[in-house]
Parts: sequence; C-alpha cells; structure tokens
Amino acid sequence: MKNIVVIGAGTMGNGIAHTFAQTGFKVNLVDVSEEALAKGVKTITANLDRIIAKGSLTEEQKTETLNNISTFTKLEDAAGSADLIVEAATENIDLKLKIFKQMDDLAPENCILATNTSSISITKIASVTKRPEKVIGMHFMNPVPIMKLVEIIKGYSTSKETFDAVYEMSKTLGKVPVEVNDYPGFVANRILMPMINEAIETLYNGVAGVEEIDTVMKLGMAHPMGPLQLADFIGLDVCLAILNVMYDGFKNPKYAPNPLLVNMVTAGKMGVKSGEGFYDYSESKKAEKVSKMFLK
Repeated sequence: MKNIVVIGAGTMGNGIAHTFAQTGFKVNLVDVSEEALAKGVKTITANLDRIIAKGSLTEEQKTETLNNISTFTKLEDAAGSADLIVEAATENIDLKLKIFKQMDDLAPENCILATNTSSISITKIASVTKRPEKVIGMHFMNPVPIMKLVEIIKGYSTSKETFDAVYEMSKTLGKVPVEVNDYPGFVANRILMPMINEAIETLYNGVAGVEEIDTVMKLGMAHPMGPLQLADFIGLDVCLAILNVMYDGFKNPKYAPNPLLVNMVTAGKMGVKSGEGFYDYSESKKAEKVSKMFLK
C-alpha cells in the first residue's frame, strides 16, 4: 500500500496524514472545508518544526513530508488510486455511515476502508458497504505523531488478509498495533471513559475540587495528566459521544454520562477547543487555571 487517503483535516486527521507522509506514503488529505485543510497543513508544518527543534528531523525531511501531502475538497478527486482510506471525521454515526457509502462507491475494488472511530461499531459501519471484509478500525491516539498505540479493530466480517495488511502497515509507521474485537468503546475508551466519568461524578458530588482530583491521579497513580484535564484535552463533547455509544451498546448504567458533563457540553464548554471546560484556557493551553464555575 502506497497511496493513502485521509478524510478529515481536524486534530486526528491531520495527525494521521502527518504520520503517513513522514513515513514516505503519498497522502491525499480530504475535507469539505478549504479553511480546515489550510489549518490542518499549518498544524502539520508547526509540528514538523517542533520535531526539527528537538533534533529528530531535518529541514529536507520536513520538505519531503509536506510534498507527500496533497489536499482536496472532494473525495471523488482524491480516491481514484487509493490503497487505503482512513476516515477521521467527527464521532457521529450518521456522518460516518454516509462517508463510508461514498468511500465504497469511489474507491478502487482492492482498497481497504478504515475508520479512526474511538467507539462506534466497525461491523455497523461495514454493513453499509459492499466490501465488509475490507473494512477495519484504526484507532490512533492523540497526538498521533507522538503516541505509539493503534487499536486495530476487526469487524464481524473483516478478513484476515485485511487485518494482517493493516497490522503490518501500522508497524511501518513506527506504531505498536494491538488487536481488538468489535465491542463498544473497544479497549482504550471502555476503560478510560468510565474513569473520566467517575472523576466528573466525584466533582459533581463535592468530594473534591478539579485540581485536587487531578493531583490525586497524577501523584497517586502516576498518570501524566489528571482525568479532568484529559477530558478537556480530548473534548468534552467527544467524551459525551463515546459514553453515549457505550451506554446505548451495553445498556449498563455504569456508562451513563454524568449530568454535569451533559450540561457542560450543552452550554458549549467543550474543553481546550472552546477555551473552557474544567479549566480556563483563555490565557494558556496548559490547564493552569481552574474554570471560574468550579472555584471554591
């Protein structure tokens, strides 16, 4: 596989495009928004400059990486010679099903169709295509160029050939692929999201404040980031969407999102992306200031 298409130029999409391009693959980055594409390429450029500053990349390698990326606003213009398409659109089931129908119609017959979904059923996504054996999950972690893990999720009909090809390709990207079966939340979010939800529950019940909860988990459990800060970093809307998928999938109340999380998302407090969540990011992106609504 040499020609890669990435759908979505947001945080995950541009990170996936960056990773493939830096490894030498030709990447067509697709987004309906020209502005999103420009912002995505700008982010990739800034991240490459950061790697250069650390001495891990040369200017020539940066140029080669950027030259490996082409941008498109229409999938039909980008998918004609694709060996692998990775969908990295918003975590919305209706949108993903629509995109996969388009991918299936436009991609070559031998092309593998992958999704970066963090919780939605691969089997359900595959069901809208005529090639369910070639549909697979590639759940990258954020930030993609740095994080080593990729969950490789097999749908009910995913073939061994498809799984093996994607598993081995992930290794060429310098990642550590982990085989996972298709159940809501997979492994990463099935464990992570209940922890985040419980941290929000702890705050909601007045057991401790934002900084106190995060400090306990950082210093007591050796987590590099507290769960509330991590939720802000992921996006509270994303956390809510994943919890809802797991609650709908398992019908188990332990996955029901806390009312505080629901209210914050409804109020537009999404975390870093909106400038405020459990922390205030108006002056710094480093979670140095607790949001005023949580101050004692």
